[in-house]
Amino acid sequence: MDALLRSWIFSTVLRPALDVLLLAFIIYKGYQMLVQTRAIQLIKGAFLLVFISFLSFFFQLKTLSWILGLLGPGIIIFVGIIFQPELRKIFTKIGEDNWFKFKSIAKKYHFESVLNSAEVLSSRKRGSLIVIMRKIGLKNIIETGTRLDAKLSTSLILTLFTQDTPLHDGACVISEDKIVAAGCFLPLSEQTDIRKSFGTRHRAALGLTEETDAVVIVVSEETGAISLAYDANLYYDLSIEEISKRIKILFEYSAEEEEEEEAIEL
Repeated sequence: MDALLRSWIFSTVLRPALDVLLLAFIIYKGYQMLVQTRAIQLIKGAFLLVFISFLSFFFQLKTLSWILGLLGPGIIIFVGIIFQPELRKIFTKIGEDNWFKFKSIAKKYHFESVLNSAEVLSSRKRGSLIVIMRKIGLKNIIETGTRLDAKLSTSLILTLFTQDTPLHDGACVISEDKIVAAGCFLPLSEQTDIRKSFGTRHRAALGLTEETDAVVIVVSEETGAISLAYDANLYYDLSIEEISKRIKILFEYSAEEEEEEEAIEL
C-alpha cells in the first residue's frame, strides 16, 4: 500500500512539479543568454515566420504554404549565417560550467590599478584598450600580442600605453592579478548602427564583447573619454566611479574583497 501511495505521489505531484521547475529553469537561463546578445531580433523573426505559417495553414493559402515549405530550409541556413556571432555566443554560454550556480565566486582582481591607470591615461589623452578576462578564455587574442605574464600594476599599464612604444597600439589583456599580454589585436564589431564618431579602438572593444564575456575599458585618444564595453554593448564617456561600480557588479565583487584590496593598495 505504501509503495502504491509513493508511486501515486510521484506520478501526480512530484513528476509534474519537476517538469515545470526544469522548464522554468531552462526558460530563465535562455532569457539570461538572449538579453546579452542581439539574438532577440532572431526570436522576433522566428515568431513572425511561425505566425505567417499559422495564417497560411488556417486559411488554406496553398501558394504561400508551398513557398514557405520550399524556402524553409534556406531561411534556417540564412538565419544561421546572419546571426552567427549571436548563436556562437549563446552556445558558448551553454558550455560554461556555471549553469547551476546563480552566483559565481569572484576571483582576485586588483581593479584599483586598472582604474587608476585609466584615469591617468584619460587626463593625458592617451588612447588605450584594457581587456579584463572573465570566464571565457582569450587564447586566440593573447597569441596576437606579446606575452608578458607580469604582475598587474598602475605603472606597468601606463608604461605599456606610452606613445611610440611597440605595444601601445594594441590591447593589454588582464587575468586576475596579471597582465597576460600586450599589443593584442581585437576583432572589429560587425554592428552597423555604431556611432560614426567611434574610432577603431571602440569598434575593437565592442567586437571582442560580441564574441566573448570579456570587459573592456577604452580611453579615447581624441577626447580622453573613458568607455566601458561588455555583453555586446558600449557605454561611452563614463566617470571612474560609474565604471568602478559596474565592474564590481559584473565581477560580483564582495565588500570583504573591496576592503582587502584597499588594504593592499595602502
